[in-house]
Amino acid sequence: MTGLLLAVLALGVHAEPLKLWHAYRGGEEASLEKSVALFERESGLKVELLALPYDAFGSKLQAAIPHGAGPDVFIFNHERVRQFARMGIVAAVDERLKREEYFPNTLSALEVDGKTYGFPMSLKCLALYANTALVPKAPKDTAELRALLSKLSSASENRFGLAYESGDFYFHAPFLFGFGGELFDAAGRAVFDTAAMAKSLAFVLGLQQERRIPSEASGALVKALFNEGRAAMVISGPWFAGEIAPSVRYAVHPFPKVSESGLPMRPFLGVEAALVSAKSERPEQAAKLARVLSLGEAAVLRATLGGQVPANVSAYDDARVKKDPLVGAFKAAAATATPMPNTLEMARVWEPMKLALRGVLQGGVSPEKAGALADRRYRALYREKPSAASPWPYAVLLLAGLAFGLYRVFGGPKPAGSFWRRHPEAGRAYAYVAPAAAGILVLVLLPFAFGMGISLYHHEGGVYTFVGLANFVDILASRGYRLAEPLSFYFTLAVTLLWAFSNVALHVLIGLSLALLLKDPLLRMKGFYRVLLIIPWAIPNYITALIWRGMFHRQFGAINGLLQALGLEPVSWFTRFSTAFAANLATNTWLGFPFMMVVSLGALQSIPGELYEAAEVDGASSWQQFRRITLPLLKPALLPAVILGSVWTFNMFNIIYLVSGGEPGGATDILVSEAYRWAFQRNEQYGFAAAYSVLIFATLLAWSALTKRASAGAEEALR
Repeated sequence: MTGLLLAVLALGVHAEPLKLWHAYRGGEEASLEKSVALFERESGLKVELLALPYDAFGSKLQAAIPHGAGPDVFIFNHERVRQFARMGIVAAVDERLKREEYFPNTLSALEVDGKTYGFPMSLKCLALYANTALVPKAPKDTAELRALLSKLSSASENRFGLAYESGDFYFHAPFLFGFGGELFDAAGRAVFDTAAMAKSLAFVLGLQQERRIPSEASGALVKALFNEGRAAMVISGPWFAGEIAPSVRYAVHPFPKVSESGLPMRPFLGVEAALVSAKSERPEQAAKLARVLSLGEAAVLRATLGGQVPANVSAYDDARVKKDPLVGAFKAAAATATPMPNTLEMARVWEPMKLALRGVLQGGVSPEKAGALADRRYRALYREKPSAASPWPYAVLLLAGLAFGLYRVFGGPKPAGSFWRRHPEAGRAYAYVAPAAAGILVLVLLPFAFGMGISLYHHEGGVYTFVGLANFVDILASRGYRLAEPLSFYFTLAVTLLWAFSNVALHVLIGLSLALLLKDPLLRMKGFYRVLLIIPWAIPNYITALIWRGMFHRQFGAINGLLQALGLEPVSWFTRFSTAFAANLATNTWLGFPFMMVVSLGALQSIPGELYEAAEVDGASSWQQFRRITLPLLKPALLPAVILGSVWTFNMFNIIYLVSGGEPGGATDILVSEAYRWAFQRNEQYGFAAAYSVLIFATLLAWSALTKRASAGAEEALR
């Protein structure tokens, strides 16, 4: 009987599939599915695949695995392995790893404190794509490159010799390393203000000023230029091959040497690995799955079907991989690539380098001063950990507040008779209200309380430390940066207030003006115009934001095209605060005026026509009628709309994030986008971001108190 029970339990355990999480799409996902099918046939085990969005993958792993709800195996890039190891969510695999089966630099990328975490699956680095019809032979050094670019580029025809995402440091790194630069000093700390950094930035700036590369290039623009034959060469990774049009013949080459230094341009090397969860209940089977995915037929499928570069040495003995020119080219490029460090310092590099790189390319700072600018931003962003504080005083205050609240609700003299006897219908009323109350509790009150609690902690590397009010003190004291710098809470608050006031003023002005036009009894096709004018509000705002972002592009935007048609100089919209703010303002005005128009039109139609007739009899002018009749009677309906619109605009994250992206240097960020950056782009400083959110709530609470009296007066006038 006992043996039968154990057999049944064992069968139940083996019937439960292994969970595998990934962020693959397209050919990469298809190759993974085939590899998993091979594993299932050979092992007899079932595997459950779950595809997740890449941007949210890391946060979901950190939330799920510690609570035993995550995968047994997950596929992730190596740069966060150190953080995962510190958090205890990934297991070391040295005992199950045969090191001779993989390229050495892929294993070193997965090492943390002498232990190896994960089985390397593929290499990812940048290389030089060349249209063979335009570039039959790759340049050997930057001198040849510049000569070739001068022949292939034409400013009048918008043709470029080279195209890449020049504002992204990941794509600039080969230039930095080629000029002999280093990103970290001997102690492992980031360094920016170096001669090599200035030389690499000056080189790229020269290419842009000579119109050899496009400015403000995005991935979509680079793809379009290469497929249309307007870019002869492109810097990108193996993923770009799947985006090239079938009609374009191309070859992939390693980067040329920098003529000045004699050193090769070395891109970052990324390693994608199959990682085993430290919380897996079946570690042996999970490790077996992870190992199989990195070797043999799985590696060959990843190369031939997924377009990836295998980290498995023996995969290159397969004839299918040998004859694949793309895999061979990226293997050669990876041989000299620089493994991206898996330290927290690496995560701290991106924003300061983005600030320096875009500042140079947009003309806001010289190459010689850009390194110092990045260094200042680095020191401001990654402050030292505040001292730990005792939670007991805060716990006592919390309990005292709860006790006082309970006393105010339930204390004091009780009326005669029970509550239910005095209010026999209360049970039904509570039943009606219960679903809404539960929704508010779960969706509003609990997250708000959680955010308040997190604001008292410092988060670093998955570890939370109670620091009390230190986050609020640092924010309000503007510690680490000047009051007039973009990172300052007061600077960002001023920008947010200017943003909200400007938008609401334009929304009301344009919306009310259009409503007055649509109310004109002589206007024909009113229904058509109403539908047409409501379209900007009906389209999702993130789609509108992306469209307007494209319209403001320096070289290919419709707005600059119109300026040039009028004989004016094109504007680089995101290089100065004034123009970047204007771009954001124009986009949000387009989105917001229909709401005010609809509210105003509805209120106008409720005003009795007899009032205007009596005013005309008394000899009142149109302006007097508007000032004495229309505006006073519009106020009860328009004021709540203005208050609501100001709150919406105050927290309008999408437009800021998608149009200007906070450029230049974070100057156009508002409070809510700044809080987002502290949480997700600046080393996951969740406590600091939560403190920002609490201050945003306090600001809106103060605004609500100021407008409450005005709103009450408007309601009284309505009665």
